Amino acid sequence: MDLQDLRKEYHKKICVDLFRIKKNTRKGDYPNNADGDSKISVKIAWGILNQICKNPQYGNLSGQTAGKKFQEITKEFVEKSFSLLHHLRPGRWHYFLETEISKFEQYKDLAEIEKILKKEKQLASTFGQDYIVKSDIIVGREPVSDKEINSNRKIVDKDSPLATFTPFRMKNNQDKKQILHASISCKWTLRSDRAQNIRTEAFNLIRNRKGKLPHVVAVTAEPTLTRIASLALGTGDIDCVYHFALHELIEALQEIQDESQLDMLSILVEGKRLRDISDLPFDLAT
Repeated sequence: MDLQDLRKEYHKKICVDLFRIKKNTRKGDYPNNADGDSKISVKIAWGILNQICKNPQYGNLSGQTAGKKFQEITKEFVEKSFSLLHHLRPGRWHYFLETEISKFEQYKDLAEIEKILKKEKQLASTFGQDYIVKSDIIVGREPVSDKEINSNRKIVDKDSPLATFTPFRMKNNQDKKQILHASISCKWTLRSDRAQNIRTEAFNLIRNRKGKLPHVVAVTAEPTLTRIASLALGTGDIDCVYHFALHELIEALQEIQDESQLDMLSILVEGKRLRDISDLPFDLAT
């Protein structure tokens, strides 16, 4: 499969397992990633759905179920698409759902900090206890052995005092913990509280690391650009927001011709704050 095939497969699974049409006699039927109280949200959601789903199902999924399914389907896409670029970004990669960052090299000390704070209530009230982020999707990379490092020519020697601290070298990584390469937040829809949760997680990843900062990104199926902007605008916390169907979103907006949504689209895309899901594996390879 090439990238286009994987993207189509991704959308097909979302159509079958995740998209549902909610029946509503008062508001009219609408896709479950739309806000039924917002006419523009419903119009955009229908515009996207009609491009990627042949036979959408009627029904309802709870918000929690929809969120879980979106994580699972997106993780599968990330794993398959990033694997296509192995020749550009070699390594032994692993993919996880809802895993604590303390399991990875840059954040391994956080588990001990949390244990102390749980015992010392006074310290906990001062510093808080939200140190351990549990990312929706994590991409981890195994440290490398000296054999791999020296595979083309001799670079390091086991008795040399050089390169003895970097955890990327397996010899120095006593716990054999993986390097956290990317933290991906998945949100089927975006509301103000969800956007704030993603930002809080991102700040924790930034300030609590010891070593390299992983890629910190978000993936969403939110149809409304003004809501996407609540997360995407600004810099310093997340790298970028990726839409599960940006090209279809653009076409839907061009069909609707809503000036405010089109203006925000231009700001986000030209400002490099919003990209398509197909861009994500390439950005992870950087």
